[in-house]
Amino acid sequence: MIVSITLLAYSAKSQVNDMQQDNQNKMQDPQMQQSKTDHVMMQNGKMMVMKEGKMMPMEKDMSMKNGTKCMTDGTCVTESGKRTMMKEGEMMDMNGNMMMILIKDDKTK
Repeated sequence: MIVSITLLAYSAKSQVNDMQQDNQNKMQDPQMQQSKTDHVMMQNGKMMVMKEGKMMPMEKDMSMKNGTKCMTDGTCVTESGKRTMMKEGEMMDMNGNMMMILIKDDKTK
């Protein structure tokens, strides 16, 4: 009986450790980290800024570390003069790196 209880307790502890490890791995996932780092993004047709964990509308043009300038209308101009228009779901970190994020909506399963 003591052996059975010990095995049961060990099994439960192992499952808790596995769940904690899974949660830690998810937090290290770049997709999870994107939402926490400062960036600008096009969301619902509007430019938004994530700063210190808070999302707010982009109220003024911003310059990124690599010299790229992003305007409130979603236009981004690199230091070399190349112009692009950010599309829904695109984001740029404060270094000027463009990324695409997945946006779930009612149609996405």
